[in-house]
Amino acid sequence: MLTPASVIHAVLRVGVGLLFFEHGLQKLFGFFGGIDKAGATVHLNSLMGVAGVLELVGGALLVLGLLTRALAFVLTLEMLTAFAMAHLPRGGWPVQNGGELPLLYAVIFAFLTVTGAGPLSLDSALHRRRRPDLRGGGPRHRDWRAA
Repeated sequence: MLTPASVIHAVLRVGVGLLFFEHGLQKLFGFFGGIDKAGATVHLNSLMGVAGVLELVGGALLVLGLLTRALAFVLTLEMLTAFAMAHLPRGGWPVQNGGELPLLYAVIFAFLTVTGAGPLSLDSALHRRRRPDLRGGGPRHRDWRAA
């Protein structure tokens, strides 16, 4: 059933997934000016390279709503690590050290870790497909032993 809550859940998941995907494109392929506004990219075998892969692949999977809980947990840890390594050493509050964005992502990813992708997602569709049909009392698939 389509509810306002399910729609806004999907909007949040897809929106944050697309924004996160852009960060991966920026780091790995130099899109949107790259990491230096001149199109530079990061090395794949660096921490920034790992972050770029997580952002690119993670963003795409979030848009689809696939493997959302586990993925969101990993991305929460990534964002907390990014804040601790890149922003916290600059001191002060997040608004002073530029750490608002990774913390905001971390909060959203923590939400998705707990709530999952929501009903408008591949996770939900796959779960419905595997779950027995409770209305008919039996599984939706034909039992191979009955043949």
